[in-house]
Amino acid sequence: MSKPRVAVVFGGRNSEHAVSLMGAGSVLQAIDQSKYEVIPIGIAQDGRWVLASENQRFAIESGQLPVVQDTGAELALPSGSLVALKPGAIPRELGAVDVVFPVMHGPFAEDGTIQGLLEMAGVRYVGSGVLASAVGMDKAFMKLTMGAAGLPVGRYVVVRERDWRLERDRVLKEAEELGWPVFVKPARAGSSRGISKAHDRASLEAAVELAREHDPKVLIEAAIEGREIECAVLESPGDEPPLASQPGEVIVEGGQEFFDFEAKYYPDQMSLRVPADLPAKVSEELRSMAVRAFETLGCEGLARVDFFYTPEGKLIFNEINTMPGFTSLSVAPQLLAASGIGYPELVDHLIQLALHRPAGLR
Repeated sequence: MSKPRVAVVFGGRNSEHAVSLMGAGSVLQAIDQSKYEVIPIGIAQDGRWVLASENQRFAIESGQLPVVQDTGAELALPSGSLVALKPGAIPRELGAVDVVFPVMHGPFAEDGTIQGLLEMAGVRYVGSGVLASAVGMDKAFMKLTMGAAGLPVGRYVVVRERDWRLERDRVLKEAEELGWPVFVKPARAGSSRGISKAHDRASLEAAVELAREHDPKVLIEAAIEGREIECAVLESPGDEPPLASQPGEVIVEGGQEFFDFEAKYYPDQMSLRVPADLPAKVSEELRSMAVRAFETLGCEGLARVDFFYTPEGKLIFNEINTMPGFTSLSVAPQLLAASGIGYPELVDHLIQLALHRPAGLR
């Protein structure tokens, strides 16, 4: 029998392009090629799909972030079958794809767009579906949803394009009522892109403008004093409940004020303490809340759920990431490794879940 064909898709049209490549490089190394036929596909920054080159770079080298290389071999995915396109040439059929592993982050990728494309093409894929991906990506709707599910959520203000143009004073006043400092984020971006900390009105305006470079919709959040604790949640096969990992505490070591892009992706900028030093009761409560967040959105595959643990002993939900950073050294894989699930096993588990999941509505 032929091996299942797995298309690993990476890149995309957003500021997390390089982060996607770093994760894809780890996935491509970890996939058991005796078990699967693997097709690496890059989405260039202009949106073109290309068959990846053997020389494609996936890691940061000499401080330079990786990008999808233009190989000239453009691809299309009509009805689940890959077709190679070259200018002036007859389209070439590359064969059907059994499952897509979208190692992608941010808008036009993790936010339900590629999931919707794959649903329309009738192709199974790794990870959450359209709705969970879209709500998980939009921090404003995410917080509304989690608050409705009974999870404790910090205070925040949503800044939409029209609000900022026509009612800036009202927005700034509402943000000031949160108390200083505040964190300002693009509503639909990840990897800490476009995030900054504001201590007064002047720095707040600058922070909103920075966030708007990534997304016209912006979130201003009250600062929460506490330790950052994260938990990975993994879908189980069959009717078994999702597995919550051991909680881990993120320790920023590079001198940054918060867990920013450099702390996440450059060497020696952060460490992860697993298990986190928490009372047993708090640890169990956090794991239970992480599973509740996963099930509230209807997530599939893998998610990472982030909390703050305050000095008063309270847990506050921060966010859920339906396609978390996915290098072998990223937080979610490290949390699961500490819980007994190694990286190659995790990659295989996610592919098998997708292969056995029915296509279409579920």
